[in-house]
Amino acid sequence: MTEEIPTRNAYGEALVELGAKNEDVVVLDADLAGSTRTTYFAEEYEDRFFQVGIAEQNMMGMAAGLATCGKVAFASTFAVFGSARVADQIRNSIAYPNLNVKIAVTHAGITVGPDGATHQSVEDLSILRAIPNMTVIVPADYTEAKAATKAAAEYDGPVYLRFGRVGTPVVFAEEDYKFEWGKVNVVEEGSDVTIFAAGMMLAKALEAKEELAQEDISAEVVNVHTIKPLDVEGVVASAKKTGAVVTAEEHNIYGGLGSAIAEAVAENYPVPVKRVGVKDTFGKSGAPKELIEEFDLTAEEIVKNVKEVIKKK
Repeated sequence: MTEEIPTRNAYGEALVELGAKNEDVVVLDADLAGSTRTTYFAEEYEDRFFQVGIAEQNMMGMAAGLATCGKVAFASTFAVFGSARVADQIRNSIAYPNLNVKIAVTHAGITVGPDGATHQSVEDLSILRAIPNMTVIVPADYTEAKAATKAAAEYDGPVYLRFGRVGTPVVFAEEDYKFEWGKVNVVEEGSDVTIFAAGMMLAKALEAKEELAQEDISAEVVNVHTIKPLDVEGVVASAKKTGAVVTAEEHNIYGGLGSAIAEAVAENYPVPVKRVGVKDTFGKSGAPKELIEEFDLTAEEIVKNVKEVIKKK
């Protein structure tokens, strides 16, 4: 895991490939095309790109309208603007009629950096998980982000795709990776504890596994790219195998991956659970690496929680 590439780059590149294969693919952006990487698509397919300006609510309505005409509409903005600001439009104009709109957001979580709390979405997964008909996907790296974007284009229905601003380690090799819609992916086998991770935290979970191995603790690392619908069968199978669970996400511990996993095991096979994530607080302005440390989104924090949860077995 030496190379680091922003997942938003993969999104932009995937759009260009999709545009070449499917003339019904259209892309909308709310004055952030350079940042969301939708400029890649705009440069190749100008007649299928719609720059709506700073009008995110209108963009969602436009995307819904295009979907009713048979288009595969990708609506792009920052995560903080593509979730809370447009929740009403997503709920009533996209999800309720179950339209084929892909809400593709970038700059998610606290690693947005200097923009600070107003631009750091730590509650978006909670919002989108609660909306019926919505699929929620959080790719872990460049490879998965590209594959997830292509898979979303093939899926008929609303999808929320969550990408990051900063470079994240490339975990998966493109030639070997296959995106399985709605399925968890056991990246590393283990027997003492399961670490369920999403997004940039998968790389941190793999680091934690190495540290834990030095203390003879065997951790299973599971990538959960699809937060909703959750692969309950896959989650429960790993929980049964190890008997203890730690979740790791760049999001509030309420309502996101941690909540989804806790719900699944509580209802099907109760085991001790600890959650690593943003502890119900707003973000801060700072360099991404500093914020990762500030909010305990580290391999060391995962290791600490693993040791605590194992004691409860």
